[in-house]
Amino acid sequence: MLCILGINAVNITRLDLNLLLSLDVVLTECNVTKAAEIMGISQPAMSNSLRRLRKYFNDPILIRTSEGMTPTPRAQELQPIVRKVVTMAEVALQPKEAFNPAKSSRIFRIMASDYTEVTLLPAVLRMLRAQAPGIKLDIMTPSDVSFHAVEQGKVDLIINRFDTLPLSFHQLNLWEDSFSCLVKATNPVLNNWSMEGYLSCKHVWVSKTGMGVGVGMTNRNTQRLGWVDEALRALGQFRDIAIFTRHYQAALMFAEQEHLIVTVPTMATKAIRHNKEVVIKRPPFEIPAMRLKMVWSPLLQNDTGHNWMRQSIKKIAAGLSE
Repeated sequence: MLCILGINAVNITRLDLNLLLSLDVVLTECNVTKAAEIMGISQPAMSNSLRRLRKYFNDPILIRTSEGMTPTPRAQELQPIVRKVVTMAEVALQPKEAFNPAKSSRIFRIMASDYTEVTLLPAVLRMLRAQAPGIKLDIMTPSDVSFHAVEQGKVDLIINRFDTLPLSFHQLNLWEDSFSCLVKATNPVLNNWSMEGYLSCKHVWVSKTGMGVGVGMTNRNTQRLGWVDEALRALGQFRDIAIFTRHYQAALMFAEQEHLIVTVPTMATKAIRHNKEVVIKRPPFEIPAMRLKMVWSPLLQNDTGHNWMRQSIKKIAAGLSE
């Protein structure tokens, strides 16, 4: 692997292997100041590391362009190799001692949409209280987390629906969920529950797929509205969306408005199954199932505590989806 980098037995003694970690971070960030913050060192120290890397590889590594600092072709060639070397080293150095959940005080950082908070996390908390009362959860929203933070192992798990994911990430399907409609019990549409009746009402759109800071919706966003609207578009139909929200809890409350229909994954409707003011109906058209995934960094794949948490969540999800 080191030979691919241009490092052999003769010249490897001239390279401080800590520089490979610096190279990995600086190529990911393309910003010396940000790389220094991530490494926990000063900006001059990171600049010095970059200077040494430039000398060793006889290449500028990063050059300033109109778009900011840009990796050279040689640096682009090195980046995936360096990432793999760093990952292999970090995995090899992971402690292998047995994990005892009953005695652990570990904090697991989990990025979860509020769909996951409504459907999955309450059961996870009950499990932790019984089996691992010292373990704490730090729940983050999709807007709090970047793929880079996950890749670096700074976030333990991300649980959400994803359109795309980096190929290096490990992932596990937790369940597939159908869709249901929430309708105020006094809404006249219940007397004509059909496609025609469905389209005659105002609707609530709710979604937060993937990660990162969201953007506001406009009337031109119909091509990326998601499962419900894609299913309608395939039938040559469009619904009248009155409210766009990224919060399932809010959408469930909006279902108490007589003029609105809320179409959400069925598992989420369990949160209001005892609300007699709202009726749960099957959509009057077919909507493909959505898939909830659990995703994690390859750096954490062999961590014994992490593996225990993954297997616990997998078992809980299997029970809930039944």
